[in-house]
Amino acid sequence: MIRNVVVGKLREGVALAEVQPGLDAVAALESAGRLACRVGTDLRLRDQPWDFAITNDWVDEASYRTYDVDEEHNRIRRELFAPLCEQIVRVQFEVPDSP
Repeated sequence: MIRNVVVGKLREGVALAEVQPGLDAVAALESAGRLACRVGTDLRLRDQPWDFAITNDWVDEASYRTYDVDEEHNRIRRELFAPLCEQIVRVQFEVPDSP
């Protein structure tokens, strides 16, 4: 399984609530091979610069790559996240099968 983790920092003056439509849109996307999707804004339990996170679990690398180039996914990135975000970072890693 492939896990994709995305964290973002909003531009100064952007309220956390403004990113929620983008998070909801990512969560609502239907994509073959996606096992789970979790989205949320930071609870501010620690002093840190990240404002939101998205995790997606994929059955395999091919499923993730299909999602990564999906037209609707990229529209959401471009229209709902890019105008609000100062920085977005991503990491993908393999999650081994449970014992």
